[in-house]
Amino acid sequence: MLLNRQRRRAVIAGAVTLATAALGIGLSTQFAGAQATTLRAAADAIGKDIGVAVDVNKLQNNAEYRNTVATEFNSLTAENAMKWDATEPQDGNYTFSQADTIVNFAEDNGQSVHGHTFVWHAQTPSWVQGLDATAMRTAMVDHINTVANRYEGRVDSWDVVNEVVSDNNGAMRDSFWLRTMGEGFITTAFQTARAADPNADLYINDYSIEGDNAKSDTIYRIAQGLKSQNILDGVGFQSHLILGQVPSTMEANLQRFVDLGLKVRITELDIRLNTPADANELAQQAEDYRRVTEICAELADCSGITVWGLRDNDSWVPGTFPGTGAALLFFEDYSKKPAYTAVLNALGGGGTGNPTTTPATSDPATTSPPPTGSGCTATLSVSSPWNTGATYSATVKANQNLNGWKVTWTWPGSERISNAWSVTGTLTGATVNGANESYNGTLAAGQSTTFGFNITKADGSTASVPTVTCTPA
Repeated sequence: MLLNRQRRRAVIAGAVTLATAALGIGLSTQFAGAQATTLRAAADAIGKDIGVAVDVNKLQNNAEYRNTVATEFNSLTAENAMKWDATEPQDGNYTFSQADTIVNFAEDNGQSVHGHTFVWHAQTPSWVQGLDATAMRTAMVDHINTVANRYEGRVDSWDVVNEVVSDNNGAMRDSFWLRTMGEGFITTAFQTARAADPNADLYINDYSIEGDNAKSDTIYRIAQGLKSQNILDGVGFQSHLILGQVPSTMEANLQRFVDLGLKVRITELDIRLNTPADANELAQQAEDYRRVTEICAELADCSGITVWGLRDNDSWVPGTFPGTGAALLFFEDYSKKPAYTAVLNALGGGGTGNPTTTPATSDPATTSPPPTGSGCTATLSVSSPWNTGATYSATVKANQNLNGWKVTWTWPGSERISNAWSVTGTLTGATVNGANESYNGTLAAGQSTTFGFNITKADGSTASVPTVTCTPA
């Protein structure tokens, strides 16, 4: 299947334009000249998926939407068009026009497809929910076989079951699936999907499992059982996050699933905040996106990231959580948010995108030079500046095995830290004396960890990048 993705992308890199014959689209832009100044080019360069959930109606009717989807992303997920109510609204009455539109678009533009989803307690027609155990199993098996067979070789991976664990201390969700068929419905779904398309990667997908908690523990237990039967390939972490609340245990939690021999994938990423958003919130959002992206980029077995929608006004968030939103990478007018630039940089790309906050008057992206000859080195860089402040990213690298680290520097001007993450200590005032948190202090020689912070700068001048001294704790 990896070969399929590479082959499709190689076709695009060689000559294919954004034209989508199935939709009659004739655009002139070519990927052949693309550099790593798009999300797509940066992700391709490191062998990761950068995906987006797409609305089939906008894909059909909005040229700028299509162009952005094709240019910026190498993977697509149908937001709704592959769910049960869209593909089999009545028993045995299948309709694939919307799903076909998305798959055809992906193929025409050299993109992979992550299928979503076979079995879910929501958006499943009422005729399924009222069946007895035998009839429900038959309906499930028929549905998975029919949909998977249609897209065999064209859809690279599937969310086979979705949201099967409740938010109540890791208990199984009290769904009609569980009440009628028992927990065995999960195994049946995966066995059926594996037989229907042996080459597709099969995922279990859920939300609020990014950190190490009771819910992720239950997913871990389920994953162990499915992996032992060779019917599970990966775990999908939806990652519908709240501003400033990326779990501190996210990297370690994903790693434990990788240690089972599974892939991990960020399947539905968005980061919501209270609206309207101000510059500080957009900067924090950018840092949150950067952190999640770096976790995936640095994990060899993280297959990729899918952002759950293109523009802020395409998002499901405001309709579900009133008063919040602005959760995605693009503003309504398709301009790029600071979060876009953060993701691009975390994927190894370059450029500043098109930030709407006012940039500093000179180039703020200078990185502080690390001192040499110490047990660790640390660097600072400005990732998102605005008129009266900035977001900084910091990296600590161990030159020897460390059980803790300390950093210090002195601000040359009016810069002062307003909030920080993944670092503790005396962070106020002109002189900063920081130290590791409990979860990021132990580093083997050659390993790195990151922290970050926002500053305010009263005089409005360009944010400086001081030299940082790092010492073992």
